[in-house]
Amino acid sequence: DADQALTTNGSGVLSWSTISGGAAWQAVVTSATKAATAGEGYFLNTTSNAITLTLPASPSIGEFVSFVDYAGTFDTNNLTIARNGKKIQGATADLTVSTERAANTLVFVDDTQGWLLQNK
Repeated sequence: DADQALTTNGSGVLSWSTISGGAAWQAVVTSATKAATAGEGYFLNTTSNAITLTLPASPSIGEFVSFVDYAGTFDTNNLTIARNGKKIQGATADLTVSTERAANTLVFVDDTQGWLLQNK
């Protein structure tokens, strides 16, 4: 079937498995607020207004949210990533992204550090 690959259990037993992983990318966002869903990626267009992307409230270890500055305008109209009760990089403050063409992924680890940037 589509999206299947032949895998082995390491002892010579072969089986077909479904390939999964990566972000499910969403259509370009232009609204001032957007609730993020774990496992999704967002192209955020801040040409007309700043955007607040709110992280999931009850994430589990390894869940992630990705974002990209669609129009290169985060330096003019910032992206605010609202922590939604969990820490970001160990801090109890929302994250402001003001770098033109910024793109990154936040991965949740635990309540002590919260959401960590995959690349920095």
